[in-house]
Amino acid sequence: MTTVHDADGLVVLALLWLPLVALAIRANAEEAFTVDASFPGGNVIVDRIDGDFVALHQDVRDTAGHWFWWHFRVRGAAGRTLTFYFTRGNVLGVRGPAVSTDGGKAWSWLGAKAVEGNSFRYTFPKDAQETRFCFAMPYFEANLKAFLRRYAGSSHLRTRALCTTKKGRTTERLHAGKLDGEPDCRVLVTARHHACECMASYSIEGIIETVLGDTDAGKWLREHVEFLIVPFMDKDGVEDGDQGKNRKPRDHNRDYDGESVYPSVRAVRKLVPEWSEGRLKVHFDLHCPHIRGAHNEVIYMVGNHDEAVWEQQQAFGKVIETVQKGPLVYRASDNLPFGQAWNTAKNYGGGKSSSRWGSELEGIRLATSFEIPYANARGREVTAESARAFGRDLAAALQRYLTQPE
Repeated sequence: MTTVHDADGLVVLALLWLPLVALAIRANAEEAFTVDASFPGGNVIVDRIDGDFVALHQDVRDTAGHWFWWHFRVRGAAGRTLTFYFTRGNVLGVRGPAVSTDGGKAWSWLGAKAVEGNSFRYTFPKDAQETRFCFAMPYFEANLKAFLRRYAGSSHLRTRALCTTKKGRTTERLHAGKLDGEPDCRVLVTARHHACECMASYSIEGIIETVLGDTDAGKWLREHVEFLIVPFMDKDGVEDGDQGKNRKPRDHNRDYDGESVYPSVRAVRKLVPEWSEGRLKVHFDLHCPHIRGAHNEVIYMVGNHDEAVWEQQQAFGKVIETVQKGPLVYRASDNLPFGQAWNTAKNYGGGKSSSRWGSELEGIRLATSFEIPYANARGREVTAESARAFGRDLAAALQRYLTQPE
């Protein structure tokens, strides 16, 4: 104990005050990290933070029922080890969360060893400024713009507006391949009817890379095929970080009959028959499945209800098996026939999917949905690059398929 007299002669007792103040400052500094989703594509609700323990959950917003998408960032946690516990179900994939330490530009899987039940642990580097975590490796408008800058000035790629969303954003449509003169055939590619299904976007990059590249397949496609690509069918959902699956009042991928609810679906239904002029031969609609197990860890096509279309799906699958070079292995035997598992009329709830609508268009030869897993495909790691490689395999298979007799 120390006795100190101030200028007025008052006695002040100070009990080792300097060390106590230092401890208080250090404790406050340890609690200064933040967890938020206030950035494009962010999605999380923080329930509580207790020391190094963070309880949180995914924001399902206008989703009917449970879904698993989340995406958040942590700042101010340099050198600490934190545990993140999800309070509304196990929403961690088979390779754990995806992690980015550069503001969302590059991603890697943290790995299953970091996961225990509904939680994962992470030790932040001592120089960490901002770290992002996501259910998978996200893909937004910024990613698309960065990709397209690589091909600025190309005479074989044009970007136009498909429509304006309900929130005032532009839904892009890309035209690639033979853009001068009439092509022999046309191909439609759509993705992100469900906003969270991000790995499909990397496969779209792989398709475009092939169409604009120097391979024999790319050269042939540029000479004979015009592609119409809609990268974000649910652009608002992508940028807002929504689940998108089972959205109320209607799922985007059930919006292809009657009067469409969403501007993008209305625009596609109007534009494609006019643009096609009877030359549309193939429609790919790219998706990602559920978290794990059975058909969620293989690449597969969703079997069409029409037997003739199903035969073409199987035939195209055999072509993929013949030409594929990428690390992700596809097998036609993994395709899901109509009437099996979830692929039933009941699942569509009276609505019509994009691929079913596509299968009814004039001149169409093949209309199919692909399911590209988020993290694991036949034991192989799904990443941005391996998903791109599968897109390149799709494009090569398409060239081979279109040169075969109908």
